[in-house]
Amino acid sequence: MAVTQTRKLAPFERFMAYRRFSAGLAFSPDAQHLYFVSNISGQFNLWRVAVDGGWPEQLTTFTDDTVRIVGVSPADGSVVLCADHDGDEFHQLYLIRPDDPWPEKITDAPEVQHYVGGDAFSPDGTRIAYAANARTPTDMEVWVRDLESGETRAVFGEGMYAFPGAWSPDATKLVTMDFRNNSDSSLHLVDLESGDVRELTPHDEEGLYFPGPWAADGSGFYFLSDEGREYRGIAFYDIAAGTYEWFETPENDVEEVASSHDGAVLAWIVNEDGWDVVKLRDVESGRDLPQPDLPRGARPHLTGFQPPLAISNDGTRAAMILSGPRRPPEAFVVETATGAARPVTESRMGVPAEDDLIDVDLISYPSFDGRDIPAWLYRPAGADGRIPVVISIHGGPEAQERPLYQPLYQYLASRGIAVLATNIRGSTGYGKTYQRLIQRDWGGGDLKDWDHAVKWLHEQDWVDRDRIGVWGGSYGGFAVLTCVTRLPDYWAAAVDIFGPFNLISFAKAVPPTWRRMMKRFVGDPEEDADLLRERSPVTYVENTKAPLLVIQGAKDPRVVKGESDQLVEKLKSLGKTVEYIVFDDEGHGFTKRKNELTTMRASADWLENYLLNGER
Repeated sequence: MAVTQTRKLAPFERFMAYRRFSAGLAFSPDAQHLYFVSNISGQFNLWRVAVDGGWPEQLTTFTDDTVRIVGVSPADGSVVLCADHDGDEFHQLYLIRPDDPWPEKITDAPEVQHYVGGDAFSPDGTRIAYAANARTPTDMEVWVRDLESGETRAVFGEGMYAFPGAWSPDATKLVTMDFRNNSDSSLHLVDLESGDVRELTPHDEEGLYFPGPWAADGSGFYFLSDEGREYRGIAFYDIAAGTYEWFETPENDVEEVASSHDGAVLAWIVNEDGWDVVKLRDVESGRDLPQPDLPRGARPHLTGFQPPLAISNDGTRAAMILSGPRRPPEAFVVETATGAARPVTESRMGVPAEDDLIDVDLISYPSFDGRDIPAWLYRPAGADGRIPVVISIHGGPEAQERPLYQPLYQYLASRGIAVLATNIRGSTGYGKTYQRLIQRDWGGGDLKDWDHAVKWLHEQDWVDRDRIGVWGGSYGGFAVLTCVTRLPDYWAAAVDIFGPFNLISFAKAVPPTWRRMMKRFVGDPEEDADLLRERSPVTYVENTKAPLLVIQGAKDPRVVKGESDQLVEKLKSLGKTVEYIVFDDEGHGFTKRKNELTTMRASADWLENYLLNGER
């Protein structure tokens, strides 16, 4: 007699059995190795792998510090990186020289933030450019450090939130960016010999200008901008003429542009409905190179920082870290002449096979003002009857939910719980008009978008309207708190991860360098106190009905622990169902694998218990 075996459901830990990446990615000068940052060791460290693959070599051995971004010298392969302690975001700089593999800490200022980028090194490798608020806590300035003498000098950015771009090929000039808010920035050219500074992109209407690579002959440089357009395109600035012309203007955002050191190959990433598409071009001929044979996907991020698009010095190779809805992230190397691509990492340790995971559908639903709100739907296959749904709300809010591998979504789907991951107004990738709708309107139009998301779910014949949950972190945490306090009848369960509870206290406590932007971003805590109070979840907390799980990092510099403390204290005083998890060694996001596992496991248990097991 034949026996039919019921297929065992994969445990939660299997969905989390993969390795994550941070924002570092660069080739060695000879294009034979690729540097990347991963949590293979349980913490985000720097690794190096051969371009043909194989087991990578670990270059840093941090346990409490997190490597964020790296730059590699085009001259001798020295590496500079920034790393912070327990997620406090006071990044310090480390230098790894070819003749000494042990990282040398070259800054030691625990109350100062330092940032380096992929273009940190001067072409001859003798100096680095970086950003730091070393003189004034509110000012992020651009600094240049001589690596031999250790001498540093500020060259740009007093009174600004500024970052360095690329060095000119002769190392006499540096492009810098004055970042004013999420909709406005401007580029400047610093003459490092004379000290003269010239603004290259003065403008009356707000617009974004992001620096890119120089032409090999030093005649100018590429940059990204949305000037006069809904979407960011690529322009080229001619230094001698003092003018710029558009180079590429797709009807989607160009998210990054990169070039080989010799200027022969230009590469860029286009955001097409959340998918990252890489383009390559031979600069001399103007001919597009073969489309890279990469799997469909997008770049992951760690606390908002995405790994860059890397190009080897000679232009023969490109590299990118990509993830897909059913595929954990991997680093891929592309042969630019042919488009052939191969993964050089293996991050999948125990994640179920792709065929056992749920693919994603891009849907949209109408909102109150006639706009269609895009969202990613993870719907369990073969589910009978009406099923529960979790609405997931991304952080930012000026960011985007992308079609990435999300272990929590896949686990919930395996248990018969659908996930609707929304890109409500304010999300990036849909034009600057859509993005700007959220500015100074937290808890306004976005609240109506979530209301209409639930109404759309109620109309679906497969949704159980009495079993809808909501989950999110950072701004997504604020969204969760707004939903459960101002739309209280919709939710059967909720999870808030380091979300602002009181917009007034939140705006007062952000990092010093952010304060100049808060009036435009959310509102001024003094001048706009009435608006912020009216939009804060604290004002409506008595309405809360859904059981709430709150998760917080004690060292979070963006949404300080006091936000979650006052939320939990108030809910407990009201007799509401709330559970509170605090990590003493984390900030805004989870850098240690054990803490990430705890967070996601707790989120999954909470949602499963209330949406499937009927706990109340």
